[in-house]
Amino acid sequence: MVRIVVTGLDGSVESWAAAEWAAREAELRGLPLKLLHVGEPVPDLLAQAPLLGGETLQYRSETVPRDAAEGLRLRHPGLAIVEEQRRGGPAEILLEEEQDAELLVLGSRGLSGIGGFLVGSVGLAVVAHAERPVVLVRADERRTDDAVIPPDPARHRPVVLGLDVAGPDESLFEFAFDAAVRRSALLRVVYGWNLPPYYTYGLSADLNLHDEITRGQATALAAALAPWLEKYPAVEVIGEPRCGNAAGHLVDASREAELVVVGRRIRRSPLGAHIGPVTHAVLHHASAPVAVVAHA
Repeated sequence: MVRIVVTGLDGSVESWAAAEWAAREAELRGLPLKLLHVGEPVPDLLAQAPLLGGETLQYRSETVPRDAAEGLRLRHPGLAIVEEQRRGGPAEILLEEEQDAELLVLGSRGLSGIGGFLVGSVGLAVVAHAERPVVLVRADERRTDDAVIPPDPARHRPVVLGLDVAGPDESLFEFAFDAAVRRSALLRVVYGWNLPPYYTYGLSADLNLHDEITRGQATALAAALAPWLEKYPAVEVIGEPRCGNAAGHLVDASREAELVVVGRRIRRSPLGAHIGPVTHAVLHHASAPVAVVAHA
């Protein structure tokens, strides 16, 4: 079965940016692109309103993916694009679509100042439950008519992988290395680690202890990367073990990145799915698109 790249469209600037990013990703992967517009059910009283009636909403649900497809076909003439309109809850529909998807691409709204970026309830629900990779794209690029056109550099910026060497997963490595290969980009592997609490007093007495622990963490990162360096010899990799807050280091790295790749552990819990604190922080504050790869 040939998988596809699926992007959700709601007519917002953020969804236009996501559609453009998804089109480029589909080209890199040699896959078709599906533009999906989900219309939520409208209460009867609202459906009877003259400006928001059923016919108006139906017209919007048809024109949003159609207009996006027209623009994308002009900019990506060799890309196979399909359009679809569905009715229901956006998160539920998107999660149904992941069965045939290579990845899902959604928009992320920017906030002013230092607030970061808003990942709405739909985006968070999809990220928390999807078992296929989900990419969140924000809109900060130049806008032309109804399309947001991201910059297209001759040389791609680095791909950044956030890694925990205590429990690395093959799917996370595979996604990040594959993304770097397709872009001929540098792969920066950021591993944030913290000193155990019981080392705190020892460091004040032995200044060499921190260096010793740092070397040990660098060795652990090198060991985790070794088989992947052998599998992907063409990828230039920089390993960056850094003491301190992992999310903060990844957010800093995102400012110079084309894509940030983080993981989400799949947990079967009666309390529901969880994204994890590092991934949650990166989703809200990273400057670059963020790919969340679910793994066991």
